[in-house]
Amino acid sequence: MTPEGDQTSPLSPLASVKATRELLERYGLHTNKALGQHFLISDGVVRKILALAEVAPDDVILEIGPGIGTLTTALLKRGATVIAVERDAKLVPVLEDVCSPRREQLVLIQGDALELTPRSEQLLAMPFKLVSNLPYAVAATLVLSCFERFDMLTDATVMVQREVYERMCARPSTKAYGAYTVKLSLYAETTGSFSVGSQNFFPPPRVESTVVRFERTTRLAGVTAAQRRATAIVADAAFSSRRKTLQNALRGYFSSHGDAYAAALEVLPETFAMCGIDPKRRGETLDVHEFLTLGWALAPFLP
Repeated sequence: MTPEGDQTSPLSPLASVKATRELLERYGLHTNKALGQHFLISDGVVRKILALAEVAPDDVILEIGPGIGTLTTALLKRGATVIAVERDAKLVPVLEDVCSPRREQLVLIQGDALELTPRSEQLLAMPFKLVSNLPYAVAATLVLSCFERFDMLTDATVMVQREVYERMCARPSTKAYGAYTVKLSLYAETTGSFSVGSQNFFPPPRVESTVVRFERTTRLAGVTAAQRRATAIVADAAFSSRRKTLQNALRGYFSSHGDAYAAALEVLPETFAMCGIDPKRRGETLDVHEFLTLGWALAPFLP
């Protein structure tokens, strides 16, 4: 049996408190609260992440916030090529050290994942997966940004704060449902998830976590970039005043944005009628297809 298949042999040699402490002490490092660093210390969770992501040899993986390489080493062991983007410059030599046995499979980029370099974008010109234990403060932004920016991103399996997961996967007419939910639904749909308790991290965060997998949606094939952008604007407008009706929320939002939105404001009454959507409904009651209907109709009138 191979080490990867042996459930008694660690998939990641760093997935324990002892190994994590020793590595940090060796480099004289401490966890950076400002960057939301909580290192995964459960090999069982690592295995479940790779299983949910269906990581296979020759996969190209984008990992954002690899930290000390707990998940990275497991991805490399599975035979994947990993493009790791780490913001904390102090962790770069650590990653180079722990990944040295498979260094030829690793492309290590020090910087902000929201500002990926031209070099990294060229590397992402082929189909790839996003597999990451994401920095919690920017997790929602990163997932949406990656699906928006990279057409070759096929799916994403990410660790996020439970509250963020609830926003990502919320249903209409629920408290967690909002503009972000609608925007993400324009690109991806949930295909699986599992919960992760705080005891699986060092140091343990004060929140619970969820690993969730998204696959790029095929339900909205044919929707143009302009239509998606218009739908996102409509969603932002609808949830800008959550308790207001659609007509009042959109009127207020368009009016506050000046001349660029004047044309959309003028056609708003007839747009509701044409789309068959009651303007007295609240935005939280519309599903993504209804938001798309409004977005399509208003796209010619939006900047």
